[in-house]
Amino acid sequence: MLNKLLNKLKSLSKMAGVGMAVLVLAAACAAAQDTTQAMAANGAPTASAVSAKSDAGTSADPKFQERAPRYRIGAGDTFDVSFELSPEFNQTVTVQPDGFVTLKSVGDVQVAGQNVPQLSQTLRQAYSRILNDPLISIVLKDFEKPYFIADGQLGHPGKYELRGDVTVTEAIAIAGGFTEAAKHSQVLLFRRVSDQWMEAKILNVKKMHASGDLHEDLHLHPGDMLFVPKSAFSKIQRFIPSSSVGAFGQIKP
Repeated sequence: MLNKLLNKLKSLSKMAGVGMAVLVLAAACAAAQDTTQAMAANGAPTASAVSAKSDAGTSADPKFQERAPRYRIGAGDTFDVSFELSPEFNQTVTVQPDGFVTLKSVGDVQVAGQNVPQLSQTLRQAYSRILNDPLISIVLKDFEKPYFIADGQLGHPGKYELRGDVTVTEAIAIAGGFTEAAKHSQVLLFRRVSDQWMEAKILNVKKMHASGDLHEDLHLHPGDMLFVPKSAFSKIQRFIPSSSVGAFGQIKP
């Protein structure tokens, strides 16, 4: 319908001049708006509805984690629960393997996966059944420290505590450095970006060392994993039967 009105506009502009064209254009816009409203009233999808549906369809795509995520309580963590106005309920609790804690006068409460502010709110709700607007503070005592994992062709592969600001090359040094079989040019860095997705990056540490340029020396995040693969040359057997060498002839002095 809008195309027909625009064609009519062109023909009228030639006959009646610019003034008439402006009037017809205004009428065309009004007609187009009425058509959109009618489509929405009849349940037909409009352009905005299709766009919203398209945006909703991408919700399953991987999303990056928060820039500064809060620590989440897990099994085995221990924390102090302090009541400002009711110290008789103060206690130290440990999260059980199923994610529950047992609290005084309240019983079992599920807390795994919550950060400290969420945990405080959960405990306030649990104790509001016996206390009036309880004031509760949480202090973590024993919890999983930030870590990174170094694997592959390294002197001492394993799980290391991540203290302070550590880069990829520093992490390699902490893990004992490269072995003779390491492929320095293809160090893999795996980083979790959501619950279902991990990002993988290939870093050319050999080039960094040769050029002295560490701009690509990424800083590690808690939970990152480094993997150093074997080089192609290292896959050649170190010792081979002498009969196999004889097939290529003798080495002349």
